[in-house]
Amino acid sequence: MTNFISGNQIKLLRSGAEYFPALEAEIDAAKHEIYLETYIYQADKMGIKIGQALMRAARRGVSVCLLLDGFGSQDLAHNYIQSPGLGGVQVMFYRTKISPWSLKKTRLRRLHRKIVVIDQQVGFVGGINIIDDDDVPRGATSRVDYAVRIEGALLPMLYASVHKLWRRIAWSQLRPLKKSVTTFSSAHYSHHDGMKAALVLRDNIMHRRDIEEAYLSAIQNAKTEIIIANAYFIPGGKFRKALVDASARGVSVKLLLQGRVEYFAMFATHAFYNLFLEHGIEIYEYRKSYMHSKVAVIDGEWATVGSSNIDPFSLLLAREANVVISDKTFAKELRADILKSIQDGASKLSHEDWRHRHFAGRFASWLAYGFLRIFLGLIGYLGEQ
Repeated sequence: MTNFISGNQIKLLRSGAEYFPALEAEIDAAKHEIYLETYIYQADKMGIKIGQALMRAARRGVSVCLLLDGFGSQDLAHNYIQSPGLGGVQVMFYRTKISPWSLKKTRLRRLHRKIVVIDQQVGFVGGINIIDDDDVPRGATSRVDYAVRIEGALLPMLYASVHKLWRRIAWSQLRPLKKSVTTFSSAHYSHHDGMKAALVLRDNIMHRRDIEEAYLSAIQNAKTEIIIANAYFIPGGKFRKALVDASARGVSVKLLLQGRVEYFAMFATHAFYNLFLEHGIEIYEYRKSYMHSKVAVIDGEWATVGSSNIDPFSLLLAREANVVISDKTFAKELRADILKSIQDGASKLSHEDWRHRHFAGRFASWLAYGFLRIFLGLIGYLGEQ
């Protein structure tokens, strides 16, 4: 059950155009410590800009802790991490050993969450990596994604999560632990004011199903509308059934999915198109650019923004972080933005369209899904789907 608490001020940030200026401003205002976790960090125009802000903070005496995933950020040059690239910033990698020949499930347990906590007073959670939004193929517009800026009652939980993981990784890599900073947060938020929200984390110990269960609970209790915008959408059996059941009881279900295929595995999403379409679920494929969104709005009040895709890698393997918000004003804003993306850059797929789509495309979808199931079985996760 999602544990909502009041007393939060949460602002929706649309893609890097809104996220990076807000992040840079908070980094420049930091006085004590910064924790930044990300899956991908690229030393492109935006990565260098954020890196320079982190270095400025470090030169002011701020403790700056940057935790990167060993797979997602494997292309980040070593000489960039060292001075003058990120001089003064403490950098560590989560699971650096990557073997392309290993079938061990641990190699897929990645740090996929994107969290920033500054001075225990301001936090950011979402799906946006440290990468330029315009790093897309020619002819495509900027990448679509979301994050939220958070102040208030969720900050102690958010801080505890990043602080604990940093210490754990430092210990495992025999790195010296940075000195603990005395709690300096002076903000006191009434639990009767602000938005109701919950921080929902996924790990492989105590919170293996938390994000999926938050989604399922909201979908199963939906009364009027479900809108999901998700980049990598390969739901398991329970999730598929929940959506079909919701549609059967009269709930409007809309899925905004990625229309541009980046990886062969993404064809597995198409394996469920026929099931969804024949049960009245609307599918929109976003083709204007790459859609990296991991958001949803249900019944105009429940909303989530985070890093978790609805696929086996996010729901069964990776460390993820979503914020779930129960607030009509926030949900209305996010809903309007998703619908704008549908209107401006997506095409609706009809059941008839899908039935007549060329055979090779439909065959590729089942081939990709079959390979995915075989792979999950080999690493011991077939029973999870």
